[in-house]
Amino acid sequence: MTRKKAPERVQTERLILRRPTVNDASVVFERYASDVEVSRYLAWRLHDSADMTRQFLEFSDTEWQRWPAGPYLIESREDGRLLGGTGLAFETSYRASTGYVLARDAWGMGYATEAVRAMVDVSQAIGLVRLYALCHVDHQKSARVLEKTGFTREGVLHRYLEFPNLAPGSPSDVFCFARLLS
Repeated sequence: MTRKKAPERVQTERLILRRPTVNDASVVFERYASDVEVSRYLAWRLHDSADMTRQFLEFSDTEWQRWPAGPYLIESREDGRLLGGTGLAFETSYRASTGYVLARDAWGMGYATEAVRAMVDVSQAIGLVRLYALCHVDHQKSARVLEKTGFTREGVLHRYLEFPNLAPGSPSDVFCFARLLS
C-alpha cells in the first residue's frame, strides 16, 4: 500500500496543528506534560523534567520519519499559544490510533473535538482504513468527544491499558472507539 505523507501543518477554524520540534520541549513541559491533573487519564507517565519531554519530541521526530505522520502540537490560531497535542500513532500502513491532551486552561472550549476532527481528515487524506482511540471507562468527557467526531464505541477492553498517573502497575478497562475511513 502506497503511503502519502501527511502535512506537517494543518489549520482548522481556530487551531494550528503542527509537527513538533525538540525546541518545543520547555513549553510542552510547562503547559501540559508536567501537570498531574492533565496527565491523569493518559497512558504516558507525567514528565518530571523538560529533558523527558525532549526525549518524547525526539521520538516524535522518529515517528514522522518512519510513518506518514506522527504527533502534532495544537496551537491557537488567534494568539499562537500552545494548547496541547494530538496526532497519529501507526500500527500498520492502514491502521493508526489517535488521541489528544490539552492544557487545563484549554479544557471545555471544543478544542479537543476540533483537533480530533482534523486527525480524521488527515487520516482520510493519507488513505488510512481504520482510525481508533482508546479511552479510560471513567473519562466520559473524552468518550463524548469521540462520539461527537463520528467514532463508534466498539466495546470495552478489560484490564487493557495502564494509566501510570492514575493507577500505576494496574491495567485499567478502556473503551475502544473506531472510525472506518474507506
